[in-house]
Amino acid sequence: MANEVAELIFIPAPGVGHLKLTMEIAKLLVNRDQRLFITVLVIKPLSVNSGTAVTAYIESLAENNMDNHISFILLPQDETQPFHDPKDPSNSPIEFIKSHSKYVRNAVTDLKRQPGSRWVAGFVVDMFFTSMIDVANEFDVPTFVFFTSNAAFLGFTLYIKTLCDDLNRDVVDLSNSGTEMLVPCFVNPVPTKVFWSGVKTRAGLDFVQLFARKLGEAKGIIVNTFLDLETHAIESLSADTSIPPLYPVGPILNLEGGSGGGKPFENDVEIARGLEQSGYRFVWSLRRPPSDQTSRVPSDYEDASVVLPEGFLERTRGIGKVIGWSPQAAVLGHEAVGGFVSHCGWNSLLESLWFGVPTATWPMYAEQHINAFEMVVELGLAVEIDLDYQKDLYNTKANTMLMHLCLYFVCIRSRCKRCPCQSCKLTKSTVLLV
Repeated sequence: MANEVAELIFIPAPGVGHLKLTMEIAKLLVNRDQRLFITVLVIKPLSVNSGTAVTAYIESLAENNMDNHISFILLPQDETQPFHDPKDPSNSPIEFIKSHSKYVRNAVTDLKRQPGSRWVAGFVVDMFFTSMIDVANEFDVPTFVFFTSNAAFLGFTLYIKTLCDDLNRDVVDLSNSGTEMLVPCFVNPVPTKVFWSGVKTRAGLDFVQLFARKLGEAKGIIVNTFLDLETHAIESLSADTSIPPLYPVGPILNLEGGSGGGKPFENDVEIARGLEQSGYRFVWSLRRPPSDQTSRVPSDYEDASVVLPEGFLERTRGIGKVIGWSPQAAVLGHEAVGGFVSHCGWNSLLESLWFGVPTATWPMYAEQHINAFEMVVELGLAVEIDLDYQKDLYNTKANTMLMHLCLYFVCIRSRCKRCPCQSCKLTKSTVLLV
């Protein structure tokens, strides 16, 4: 079998961010071994806006794909989609994912029946699609999970399963208790206020338990991180024999156009006042909150001045720039950028480390809070904007903190213990808010 060509089936989560990272690791794999071919099974998201973005991205890949080792199949969907409650976005993934199992099965069956078809060697599924391991088992092939976030969050997710299954703890009550607890993959006690939002409701916890339990059935877990960054978390996970082998392959970055753009801040007026009074140069990716409540896809304002203090754009002309979607990687890579206010998506944090730009954390949802905790407390690679995470996140009166925004970037180099940007020149004085 040394010269036999092989086919891998990739199943990314529906969303441009996960799909782009999947494409990056797919390209790395086929470039390493020309005997390898990859078919990406693309699932359209529930959101109309997100679905349009995914379709447009796939079309652009198909038009510009110079490598015939990677191909795409856009899977159909059931006409009637699972009920989605916008107030509790965790309540529909189980049925949504389950509804695609038959389409995955049909697509792989069709591939295997094609004349001259290649040997299907295995599945590589997104971290949220571990239930597809059952489909892979039907074809008697192994499954690897691509965990697009970090090792500490992987360990946290697995510990949630331990709390529920082995220790019989009520994780929903615990996550809202305002206490701290020891988590094996963290050196420091983890405040329950930074727990992933997915475990703060019963429906969300059901989904987390489902995919966390299936993680143990994988042949291995590919994690978007590296040993020098998350030494303790990786060593902790690797020492646990109940966890499949860990493959830290990061940093896998989406550098082709930056991230999906900035997410809406809830305190636009207060941020504007803080920026203006700080006197710092800035680039602000200001986005409109999602109009489609089944997604978190922001859009650009036709006229950003409608949500900003009167005269702000005129008074800050020549000092700052308010834009819509931003090519985040390109901006972070600019020599003038010396600070980054981030909502702490893992890809954004990896980009900031890659370009040596210090970060001030402003988490909003999903695992962003625990990412921020790891960066600030565990690794000392960021500083925290003085918010009580979710408690004060939507408090529009919390503008005192914004008045002192500049202080974080004055002292950030001395507080980031191992940040590679400590040797940067002081001329890097522009702040990026995304």
